Amino acid sequence: MRAAMLQVATSILWPVLAHVAWVCLLYAWLTYARKVAVGRGEVDYSSFEFNRDEPPAVARIRLNLANQFELPVIFYALVVFLVALDRVTMFDVIAAWIFVAGRVIHTLVQTLTDNVPLRGQVFMINFLAVVAIAIHMALVALEGAGRP
Repeated sequence: MRAAMLQVATSILWPVLAHVAWVCLLYAWLTYARKVAVGRGEVDYSSFEFNRDEPPAVARIRLNLANQFELPVIFYALVVFLVALDRVTMFDVIAAWIFVAGRVIHTLVQTLTDNVPLRGQVFMINFLAVVAIAIHMALVALEGAGRP
């Protein structure tokens, strides 16, 4: 029983690591996109110091990369608390994978299109997955508050 619980608890680390890998990929993509933009003469490197006059394709990647440090911070905090309290469930693991899938879809919509309404709709995937994990965390907290 304990081994099965440990396996569920550690399985939530895979979506966390997948998101970290996604962020690393975005850093590489941003670096490449900036180099290409400079090579084409669209901008020079000094423009990136304060994000001035970036080509839209580069700005979209940069803005999405910044998004990876907004809602995901709450996701990471919730995962840390659940792991530390040894309260990770399969529900949390599934919600975490939905969160990561939503982050990937959100990136693709934000970086490859200018469809802001669709981006907002896709964001709801990420948001609702985090809310689901947060509700579980709240239930854990309420359960603990009732203990002597």
